Amino acid sequence: MSISRRTARSVRILGVASATAALALGAAGNALACNISEFSAEAKCDGTKGIISVTDVDASGTSAVVSVFLENNGADVQKVGEQEVKGSRAGVTITFAEDWKPGATYRVHVKAGNLVDADIKGNVTAPSTACETESPSPSASETPKPSETPSSSASETPSANPSESESSAAPATPGDNAPSPAAGSSNLAETGANSNTPMIAGIAGALVVVGGGAVFFGMRRRGASKSS
Repeated sequence: MSISRRTARSVRILGVASATAALALGAAGNALACNISEFSAEAKCDGTKGIISVTDVDASGTSAVVSVFLENNGADVQKVGEQEVKGSRAGVTITFAEDWKPGATYRVHVKAGNLVDADIKGNVTAPSTACETESPSPSASETPKPSETPSSSASETPSANPSESESSAAPATPGDNAPSPAAGSSNLAETGANSNTPMIAGIAGALVVVGGGAVFFGMRRRGASKSS
């Protein structure tokens, strides 16, 4: 059974359309695939600290491992670090803390499955100027002290008569070196307490009585002699 011309033409058109769609899908797939050109890196400062930043603008969001190495004369000296990143059309940036020296060179390697396994083209070179360091704040010992104005105090003025204060402070010394009377003895003498006044009064009274008796007996004896 022979195929008509019309049918053959339809089959041919369908084949061409299928091939075109396959090419379009292949081109789109290649466009979305992860590529080393979608990665960039630079050395810069984050405040006073040095960092290496890597940006991934892979729109497919393919997971990639980024490794950073310090270079010297084309050879790896030290591995700075390794991180995983998933890019986006807007770009995703990761950073590596690195106290880089001015003019230092770094190699950045990207590994994304079977799609990418290469270094970012052109090694990263640090700026020629180091990051600014914070100026140390003056300590308390370095803070200048206010100038002290000498005040005209009494201690700076010599005493007009130093001997007066010494003489007024010195206790009075009795001239005859006799012991000073005990406290309260003068009051006792004035009131008569602790004195010989009662004893003297008693003796005087006794003498008066004795004298009166002697006078009495003497007068009796004189009268008796007259009467005899």
